[in-house]
Amino acid sequence: MKLRALRTFVLAAATTLSVAMSQAAGFYDPPVLNGPDTRPGTLLRAEPMLGAPLGATATRILYTSVGERGEPIAVSGFVVVPAGPPPEGGRPMVAWAHPTSGVVQRCAPSLALGAFRSVQGLRDMLARGEVVVATDYAGLGTAGPHPYLVGRSEARAVLDSVRAARALPGAAAGRRFAVWGHSQGGQAALFTGLIARDYAPDLDLVGVAAAAPATDLRTLLHDDFATDGGRNLTAMTLWSWTRVYGLPIDRLVLPRAVPAMDALAGECIESAIDMVERMVSQRGLQHGFLTVPDLTQLEPWGRMLQDNSPGQLPRELPLLLVQGSDDTLVRPDVTQAYAARQCAAGGPVRMVMLPGVNHGFAGRDGASTAVDWMADRLAGKPAPSDCGAAGGPES
Repeated sequence: MKLRALRTFVLAAATTLSVAMSQAAGFYDPPVLNGPDTRPGTLLRAEPMLGAPLGATATRILYTSVGERGEPIAVSGFVVVPAGPPPEGGRPMVAWAHPTSGVVQRCAPSLALGAFRSVQGLRDMLARGEVVVATDYAGLGTAGPHPYLVGRSEARAVLDSVRAARALPGAAAGRRFAVWGHSQGGQAALFTGLIARDYAPDLDLVGVAAAAPATDLRTLLHDDFATDGGRNLTAMTLWSWTRVYGLPIDRLVLPRAVPAMDALAGECIESAIDMVERMVSQRGLQHGFLTVPDLTQLEPWGRMLQDNSPGQLPRELPLLLVQGSDDTLVRPDVTQAYAARQCAAGGPVRMVMLPGVNHGFAGRDGASTAVDWMADRLAGKPAPSDCGAAGGPES
């Protein structure tokens, strides 16, 4: 009875979201992009959103970015502006990069019933007077496919969301901003730091904060493949990349596993209910999934996984890494290894380990640390660093 009731609830929630998306479909359907509208970060469309905390004003936005082939595309997201008058010089800004929400159009956070709850630390950032902009990434909200775990695509969406937020009437956002993300969003935040100077010289990125970021995709897909979470991640990555890059999949995935992979690709991740639904869908992958023992050793997959693993940030760019000690998806030693490489490159790195915290709660439990750290960077305070500590960065 409990499972039947749960499935009924899931169906009702999915129906509600489907209706909401149908009503909003006109907003997410972009105009023809040509002329001035092709400039990255151009604000194409804006509409009010209800329910923002602390008397803030929330706006759903549609803006331009750059696709995988250099073409202009439309990306959606939302902006939350704190109450009260802006300071002289404009409000500071934080760009939130969300964790995995899904790989199909309807899984955009800006469409979710809990859109504001999904932004870790939102209330504290608003209380500090910061504008918060949250991109959906390409292919979520707007037409897909979503380039899942494609770092430069995510970073362009983040940077162009900051540009669009600055153009939003009433936001009064300055050019200084920090980026904060969890999991997939941690990868997006790191890639934002990698490309910001060249892609968006008109903006001033003052710091990168990432919780349990995907820093080593080859290790992530190889080590986690025997787990339910790892198979979920692999299924979404394969489903997305075969469509984004036009790669064949028929010799890579067993025919009997294709229905389960397609089912997982069609499901969003917003709540615990969604995770239960995905546990049911992924059962079809438990007894056979891929035709090869190690996807990471097969080309061009191995090379693409390496290309989408972030390298070292510019040495002047401060970095905060937050990691749960009990994370079995993004392992603590993998994040610590990335921190050590960043230290070797000469950048200031703060590494915070959260005892007893797993992957799903790293963003939530690390939010207060991240908000305080970003506020100091936005205020121009010197960045602390653990790089001189014995044994490298640690908590």
